[in-house]
Amino acid sequence: MARAGVTAERLTAAAAELADEVGFENVTVSALARRFGVKDASLYSHIRNARDLRGRVAALALTELADRVAAALAGRAGREALVAFANAYRDYARQHPGRYAATQQELDQPDPATVAAAVRHAELTRAILRGYQLSEPDQTDAVRMLHSTFHGYVTLERAGGFRHTPRAVDASWSRTLDALDSVLRNWPQ
Repeated sequence: MARAGVTAERLTAAAAELADEVGFENVTVSALARRFGVKDASLYSHIRNARDLRGRVAALALTELADRVAAALAGRAGREALVAFANAYRDYARQHPGRYAATQQELDQPDPATVAAAVRHAELTRAILRGYQLSEPDQTDAVRMLHSTFHGYVTLERAGGFRHTPRAVDASWSRTLDALDSVLRNWPQ
């Protein structure tokens, strides 16, 4: 019998909080059961297994990130949209490191909610590129460049990879966005 108050949604939210606290890689069914004060087995009436739980956290995080990016992009185009997207992305990764890590994992068989959230996020990235008038296959290449740059920057920043120089990390971030804008405006033919 399911414990009163325990639902798949509450488990997902708690797992996302746990991911931010201890790291996505440390989110387990056992850790979640301890948080709810129940035995592991009692959670399996709400989730299939640890992979299912991780997929749910990934879907939640991708949805949250897409919501933030969409709000940041509203009414913006070109460089202004690029900067708004990038800052929303970076802020989310900094505020929710475990959830952000969940957005980067490859799932064996992602559920429809995860796929829908990932597609929405990709569409928002492509929305930035409309202001730069890129068509395929350049658009796909630009999406990959942006994602690689944003992900690489926030990953290195979180790992302390920029501590070896006195230049402010925010100043370098701003220059990186300037460089990306320049590349997108002058995309090679």
